[in-house]
Amino acid sequence: MGKVKNQLFLALMLLAIATAVTMLLGMILWAAIKGWPRLDLNLFLNAPSTINRDTAGFRPAILGTIYIILGVILLIVPIGVAAAVYLEEYADKTKWFNRLIELNIQNLAGVPSIVFGILGMAFIVRGPISMGFVAAAGSITLAMLVLPTVIITAREAIKAVPSSIRDASLGLGATQWQTVSKQVLPTAIPGILTGVILAVARAIGEAAPLLLVGATTFVTFNPSFWEGGYTAMPVLIYNYIARPQEEFHILAAAGVIVMLAVLLAMNSFAIWLRNHYERKF
Repeated sequence: MGKVKNQLFLALMLLAIATAVTMLLGMILWAAIKGWPRLDLNLFLNAPSTINRDTAGFRPAILGTIYIILGVILLIVPIGVAAAVYLEEYADKTKWFNRLIELNIQNLAGVPSIVFGILGMAFIVRGPISMGFVAAAGSITLAMLVLPTVIITAREAIKAVPSSIRDASLGLGATQWQTVSKQVLPTAIPGILTGVILAVARAIGEAAPLLLVGATTFVTFNPSFWEGGYTAMPVLIYNYIARPQEEFHILAAAGVIVMLAVLLAMNSFAIWLRNHYERKF
């Protein structure tokens, strides 16, 4: 009886995996077949257009995505690494407030992205900061979204550094900061970079928070980081796919191919980085 149950459970798991993979491959195949004719320079160099639909492109969205992601990287790397170093190397884990910080970081990593969008609209676009509908507001909002992930992965990378390295450095007379900056962080860099890349890959694919902080669905001009309207690739893909004209559906499929290629490249690089620089002690 136990053997039958095991085989039934295995069959159900294989069926679930096959269903998920089939659906994913089906969507990728649909995008590839539908969007392949539009994978040309016009896709990257031209702006959206309701008149010249056959030559419309994603240029403002590509620039907006680049601005937003650069802002995200500039925020999450120093803040995330500094927070991870403090929590792992300096914080007294017996103090209640340090345990509260750790618990909240873990909880924030699982909060839906739309909640961060509402927070960004209330406090960054309006409210105390009042930046308005600019790309910088989108960067800050997405940085808040992925920062817990960076902190958690950076902590794990720092925790993986053997204590013998710390003990040897301190035994030779180095201060705690010298030990952290010269020994611990260089050893943990591959793991930290992997976490940053995966966090950025998640930020690139987010649309819901950006819609709440002012990402316009149809922008025909090159955006600015600090002023004016802006858009991003996921937002413009959403706009294209919602329109009734078939040309926009083809354009959206081409945009999906570009997004999938970028995300696949980033995730593959993160995996390669982790495996290539993984050190065994």
